[in-house]
Amino acid sequence: MAYQVIARKWRPQTFDEVTGQEPITRTLRNAIEHQRLHHAYLFSGARGVGKTTSARLLAKALNCHKAKQPTPTPCRSDDPDQCSSCREITESRSIDVQEIDAASNTGVDNVREAIIASVGIAPARDRYKVFIIDEVHMLSGAAFNALLIRAMSVERTRQATFPSLPCFMRSLMR
Repeated sequence: MAYQVIARKWRPQTFDEVTGQEPITRTLRNAIEHQRLHHAYLFSGARGVGKTTSARLLAKALNCHKAKQPTPTPCRSDDPDQCSSCREITESRSIDVQEIDAASNTGVDNVREAIIASVGIAPARDRYKVFIIDEVHMLSGAAFNALLIRAMSVERTRQATFPSLPCFMRSLMR
């Protein structure tokens, strides 16, 4: 087996396994159960508190194929019957879940290339197209404004055109 970073090897696979973030995981589970999903989620906090993990779990919960709609209990990585969507998200190779490091892509052109150009395209296989933007505070002002304008225009047309248009998730690190 190939080497795997400890943080990824032991990353929580369910909302119940995330420690120290019970109010957050409860809120996310309730939003999923009651179908009260928003177009953007902002996770902030100190290093190592589970921001990216929570974002990935939410992406899995939104796109798990074992249920007809988003589920608060997505597949675990050690489940032999794991759906292909959950497996690809866990392995960071899902075409509909893109994880972007904003610290490396700070300019408007980078944001246009990585996100804005693909926002209007419906998901290839999953219910939602999810963008996990790590270190979003590193974006330039112009890049952040371009992203915000595009997110607002997507939200306005979301109900009318495509019910499965992108769900934006921003993961902040301070």
